Parts: sequence; C-alpha cells; structure tokens
Amino acid sequence: MSLARPLRSVLYIPGSKPRALEKARGLPVDAIIFDLEDAVAVEEKTASRATLAQALQQGGYGGRLKIVRINALETQWGQADAQAATQMGADAILLPKVNGAEDLDALAAITGEVPLWAMMETPLGMLNAPEIARHPMLQGMVMGTNDLAKELQTRHRADRLPLQAGLGLCLLAAKANGLAIVDGVYNAFKDDAGLKVECEQGRDMGFDGKTLIHPAQVEVTNTAFSPSDAEVELARRQIAAFHEVEASGQGVAVVDGKIVENLHVATARDTLAKVEAIAALAT
Repeated sequence: MSLARPLRSVLYIPGSKPRALEKARGLPVDAIIFDLEDAVAVEEKTASRATLAQALQQGGYGGRLKIVRINALETQWGQADAQAATQMGADAILLPKVNGAEDLDALAAITGEVPLWAMMETPLGMLNAPEIARHPMLQGMVMGTNDLAKELQTRHRADRLPLQAGLGLCLLAAKANGLAIVDGVYNAFKDDAGLKVECEQGRDMGFDGKTLIHPAQVEVTNTAFSPSDAEVELARRQIAAFHEVEASGQGVAVVDGKIVENLHVATARDTLAKVEAIAALAT
C-alpha cells in the first residue's frame, strides 16, 4: 500500500444498518471499516453479511479505502464472515484481536489474495507486533485502544500515558515494514476539543490517521491529520532552496535559519504528495 494514500479519518460503520451504509457514501472520510463485529448485535450477525455485501456491490464509496472487519475466527461467525468478506470486493479484511502471525495465517488460508489488516488490541499482540507486521499479506494495523486499556486494567488519562508502550511498539513495527497504521477511537464524540488534542498527539507520534465512531468527528480529524498551509509553504521553500544550492554547487541550503538536508527534502516531498492525494480523493 502506498503510504501517500490518505488515511486521516477511518470511520466504523455497522454492516447491519442499510441507512448508515447509505449515509457513509456521502461522508468526507478517507476510509471506512464496515463492521461485522462489535457494532453488530448477535441476532443480526448472520444477516449483516448479506446486507453489507449488497451495499458494497452497489458501490458509491468513491476512492475511500473499504475495509471489512470480521468476527474472530474462533467465534461461531468468524469462518463464515471471512468466506463472505472475500467475495465482497472490499480492499482489505480486518481481523480483530490479532495475537500473533499465526492468526493472520489462519485468515489468509480462507481469504487468499485479499489484503489483510490487523486489530492491535491485546498485550500479546503488542509484544508480537514485529512478527505480525512482517506477515506477507498484511497492509495495515488498527489500534484497538479500548480493548487494550481493558486488558491492561488502566485508568483513563487524557495523555494516554498507560497506552504509550503499546502504541509505540505497534508504530515501530508498522513503520519498519512499510505498513499503514491508524490510531484508536476517541469515545466522547461530542467533545471536539478533546478529540483535537488526541488527534494531534497521534499525528505527532506518527500515526497515519485515526479511527472514528461518529461522523461528527470527521472534520476535526481530517484537519488534524492534513498538512497545514504553513507546513505546505515551508515544504515548498525547503525544496526550492535545496535545488538552488544543488544547482550552484555551493554552500548548504538554509531556510528560516535551519539547514535543509536530503532528509528534510524527502519529508517536504512527502508533505506535498499527501496534499495532492487528499485533493484527488476529494474530487
């Protein structure tokens, strides 16, 4: 997967709700997780496969990345979910509570060549993040911070200090293997100020975006994970200054009193590529 593809906002949508599936077609999100797991009641789980398959067949989701989250394979629905999801035409299948690479092996044995994503939400998954990230079919990781907090028996803190070890381990594993990785959800969907702070924390850590539980969270999240006007302007000046010095063969490039080296130019180009990708997705 190209990491230039925007993944700022990744919205969970219940696979059992036709109205929600329809509304999602018009939301300015970068990706959708069509959920057959936590968002679907037990009595609706079997029927939700057909409901979701029909919605995906109808299309209308544009350039958004389409990910189907199935139930765990060891549940009574998991195997049938995996088989059904393989035929839905989604971009990837997301497996919950991945503890090790063998969990992805079991899913890949059913799903074949369909790309996989992993929910990282258990202590064992954190410790095995490097081997999980090396799986040949894996394209991305999703942090399941609610489940992780439950397993760790942490107390809620706005700075998410109890989760930092797990978040960091998964980030390192994802970045080392060229995977996409998105942050966990922010539960207070009416608290824009708190969401903004958590988005900025995740962005500054290196996450590509954030999973969302409500459409009201989209605007704040997209803004936080988009390059600002100032960042775009700086990127252009850095590239121009570097090229100017390179052409003259003299001295070193300096912008705003700071030396500009190859690594800064690479980051600047990534910034401009992300802006272009965001614009392309919006058309």
